[in-house]
Amino acid sequence: MTDILPAPGGKLLLDQPVVPVRIAVLTVSDTRDHDSDTSGGILAERIATAGHICVEKAIVPDDVDAIRTQVRAWIDAGAVDTILTTGGTGLTGRDVTPEALEPLFDKRIDGFSVIFHTVSYQTVGLSTLQSRATAGIIDGVFVFCLPGSNGAVRDGWDRVIRWQLDSRHRPCNLVEIMPRLREV
Repeated sequence: MTDILPAPGGKLLLDQPVVPVRIAVLTVSDTRDHDSDTSGGILAERIATAGHICVEKAIVPDDVDAIRTQVRAWIDAGAVDTILTTGGTGLTGRDVTPEALEPLFDKRIDGFSVIFHTVSYQTVGLSTLQSRATAGIIDGVFVFCLPGSNGAVRDGWDRVIRWQLDSRHRPCNLVEIMPRLREV
């Protein structure tokens, strides 16, 4: 069995196949369009490179109802396992992604925020405190809410989310528990 150390505390089993995860990317912004959405583009590219499927990519304004409507549509359609949002996690009045999605969480993934801020601190120092990055599960779908900057998206995907969505990551990963997320 071949393995490498991909992230602190884990190993990647290279002799195992990647189980593709169906992922949607939602950019939350009043100013971006498909041509200027660099953070959404970074996520879509990295999703494909990791062997996953970017099933949808959309942009909605910083509006609670617009964010919820798009996320609910993807979840209700049953075509996604994970949703990644970028933008709207800051402290300004227009930043409403956590307000839109946290009330929908069946379960919060509290550790995501902690780990995200830990890796973000290594990149941007104390500026990480301006992010309200969050994650949770809505009707059996993982939802990760990242800041809108390209650097934050890279930190979140490259150093945290990617490894937990890789079925080869050990000692454990989120893919292996996906079939059990709707258990009661």
